[in-house]
Amino acid sequence: MQMRRVKITGTGKYLPGSGIDAEEIDRRLGAEPGWVLRKTSVANRHFVGEETASQMGANAAREALQAAGLQFADIDCLVCASGTMQQPIPCTASLIQEALGEQESGVPCFDVNSTCLSFVTALDVMSYLIDAGRYRRILIVSTEIASKGLNWSNKESAALFGDGAAAAVVERAPENEASRILHAEMTTHSGGAHHSEIRGGGSGVPASLYEEDRAADYLFSMDGEGIFRQASRLLPDFMDRLLGGAGLAMSEFKLVVPHQGSVMAMRLLQRKLGISEEQMLYIAPHYGNVIAASIPLGLDMAVREGRLERGDRVLLVGTSAGLSLGGAALVY
Repeated sequence: MQMRRVKITGTGKYLPGSGIDAEEIDRRLGAEPGWVLRKTSVANRHFVGEETASQMGANAAREALQAAGLQFADIDCLVCASGTMQQPIPCTASLIQEALGEQESGVPCFDVNSTCLSFVTALDVMSYLIDAGRYRRILIVSTEIASKGLNWSNKESAALFGDGAAAAVVERAPENEASRILHAEMTTHSGGAHHSEIRGGGSGVPASLYEEDRAADYLFSMDGEGIFRQASRLLPDFMDRLLGGAGLAMSEFKLVVPHQGSVMAMRLLQRKLGISEEQMLYIAPHYGNVIAASIPLGLDMAVREGRLERGDRVLLVGTSAGLSLGGAALVY
C-alpha cells in the first residue's frame, strides 16, 4: 500500500459559452437528427469562443482557491495536467500563472501530460512531493480545448468531445484527519499507441511540413473499437491490482469517478467491475469527453452536489492514449 496523507481542499471549474446541444452537433456532422445523442449520450458540451486554455485554467484555479479559502500566495507549485497544450513552448502552467496575474510570484510551474489521465497522474506524482515535505500546497489545473483539433469528417470522435477546465488544491492532511491517497496504479500498453493520436505538430511531422493534403495528420484521430477491445482485455487484471493495493472491494467506495471516454467505456466499466448506478458518476451527458479535465470536473460536481463528503472513499479511474490505464483510490 502506498498511502500518502494528502487531501483535496478545494475544487473549481470553468466551462466556456452557454453549451452546444446534441442537435447542433448532428447538424455540424451532417447526421440524422438524434444520431449524436443515441451514439454518445452527450446531450450538451461546451466549445471555446475567444478564451485561451490558460484563461480557462486560471478561472478554474480561482474558483478552487476560493473553495479552499486560500490565496495564490499560499500555493507552492502550479501544475497543468492536460492532454492539449496552448502552445509547444512554454508550458501551459506558466501561461496559467500569467493569466492569474502572478507573473512575478516565482511559484514553480510545469506540465504533466498523460492525455486523459493527466489529472490522476499529477495527483499521484505530486502527492509524494507533498508527503515528503517538498511542497505544502499545490494547484493542479486541467484545461482542455478539444474543439480546435477535431476532425469533423470522423463522426465517431467529433461527436464525443467538449472544452473546459477544472482545478484542485492539494495539501498535506493533518494526522487527525482521514483524508489520504490509499493507492494508485498506471500501466501503459503501447501496442495501442496509435489507437488515439495527433500525428502532426511535433518533431515527427513538424508544423513546417503542413500541407493541405496532410491536414488530417494535424487533427485528432481515434480508433474507438480498437481502444474498446484492448481496454476490455486489460481492465480486469488492472483493477485487481488497483483495488488489491488499496485493500478494498469495489462495494466499499462511495463514488467512482471515471474518465468519460465514451458510452461503451462506461458500460464496460460498470459491467466488468460491478459498479452500481449509485456509485457511478456520469458527467459526459453534460460536458462530453473533456480529456484530462473530465475526472476533476466530476470531482467538483460530486463535492458541490453533496455526493462526496469528508471521509468518503472515492475511486478515480480511466484510460488514456498510449494506451494507458490508470487510477487512484483515495479517502476524500
